[in-house]
Amino acid sequence: MLSKLKANSNNYLLIYKKGSELSDCSYRSLTKVLESHNNMDVMTVDVNKVRDIHENYGINSAPSLLVFKGNKFIKAEKGCNTEEFYKSLFESSLYTSSSTEKPKTQKKVTVYSTPSCSWCTTLKRHLDENGIKYSDVDVSKDQNAAAEMVKKSGQQGVPQTDIAGQIIVGFDKNRINSLLGIN
Repeated sequence: MLSKLKANSNNYLLIYKKGSELSDCSYRSLTKVLESHNNMDVMTVDVNKVRDIHENYGINSAPSLLVFKGNKFIKAEKGCNTEEFYKSLFESSLYTSSSTEKPKTQKKVTVYSTPSCSWCTTLKRHLDENGIKYSDVDVSKDQNAAAEMVKKSGQQGVPQTDIAGQIIVGFDKNRINSLLGIN
């Protein structure tokens, strides 16, 4: 299936699980948007039928929309997203230009999160939308990482973000933007 990705365009792959409420929600929103954005290269795959794609990209939950530039994996948008979200994603990809500026060195970013945390999802989406690379640590599955997080911040709640040693508890958009140089 991934051989169908077009070389010089944005490609999208929705990984979903038919019959799952979240996946069906995402599938409905996406297909509704594609009615008016039929020029987008979007493929779908049901994990009930195809089981090997998501593992190649570290995807462990459905639904997830994988975003590619050509055949290069860029990011994953997880969860049931609204029609407005998909419209925005597709329309921003149409108007993104490539820059000739030398890229800035990015600070090391680690996000401590859990899959059920809505603010964690909001935080990661904000980083993704601004092209910030980060390590996502699921503290619900890694007790050592959870202990490390508490040791750094003195707090147990998520999300927590470590930006080059500066700890931010919660989603403090202004502070995150300031530390990462996001306008």
